[in-house]
Amino acid sequence: ANDDVNFGQSSNDVFPSAVHLAALEMTTNELLPALKTLERSLGKKARSFKNIVKAGRTHLMDAVPVTLGQEFAGYETQIALARERIEAALIHVRQIPLGGTATGTGLNTHRQFAKKVRRELTKETGLKIDAPAHPFEAQGNRDSLVELSGALKVLAVSLTKIANDIALMGSGPRAGIGELFLPELQKGSSIMPGKVNPVIPEVVLQVAAQVIGNDTAITIGGMQGQFELNVRIPLIGRNLIQSIHLLTTSSTLFAEKCIDGIEPNRAGAAASAGSTLAVATALNGAIGYDKAAAIVKEATASGRPLRDVALAQGVDAKLYDETINLRVIAAGNEEV
Repeated sequence: ANDDVNFGQSSNDVFPSAVHLAALEMTTNELLPALKTLERSLGKKARSFKNIVKAGRTHLMDAVPVTLGQEFAGYETQIALARERIEAALIHVRQIPLGGTATGTGLNTHRQFAKKVRRELTKETGLKIDAPAHPFEAQGNRDSLVELSGALKVLAVSLTKIANDIALMGSGPRAGIGELFLPELQKGSSIMPGKVNPVIPEVVLQVAAQVIGNDTAITIGGMQGQFELNVRIPLIGRNLIQSIHLLTTSSTLFAEKCIDGIEPNRAGAAASAGSTLAVATALNGAIGYDKAAAIVKEATASGRPLRDVALAQGVDAKLYDETINLRVIAAGNEEV
């Protein structure tokens, strides 16, 4: 076998090349299309929700109004940027160490072997496969796989933010935020009749946690190369492939079983937009920050409507009504 099947090869260059190719193929043909599907779903909702004004929130506290469309456009862009980071990482993943044999020198292999095999692999897979920048870098390190895992971790972080926001906006139906209606994918709680949980966002959150954990293992594996070889390839490969698979599946589920079926709770959004005292921020330019802050503090303490307090403290009614336009405030510098 060593004189025939393994002629001109070594497990030291073949094995890492196989992991690179598996990661490249799965990411290119499975994960990236899934992310594009999720982007489209989020973008469609962003356009559909563009005129639905709701309360903004910072530090989990009431802030100036925004639109649901703005929030979903932000989510769409998060996924688009995550996809671009992953695509950038693939530039290095497609550089395989095949042909380096034992230590990267290429001993016992034909000078044209690696080039011809890369050409055949490209022909068979349809994937662009490149020579390494330097054979010793490619054989002694798995930095490109660590880099890809890092990009997957960023995607997991983005998915966590989006899934958390959507679950919170769908909380209720009566004692929560209640700005979204999420698709009902279960009959209800095992003990509380009619209680339907945000199961898909919860799946996404758990996948993201696993991917972040996998990235830690991959990072440690990547740290432990010694001289001309990193022998932690099984650790790196197993966790990386799992991360790609989990993110592919969960992104598709998130798009098809959750995002596509989300509907706005228009009454809930309008109620939150109309109740946030942070709209007084729009008065800063006309009456100054200190006076606007005093109005908010009084409205908070008394429970009276912001408009009543503002007028009682001398703000002109016409000025107030022209300034406190929720749609205009939510638009900010955008054209209404």
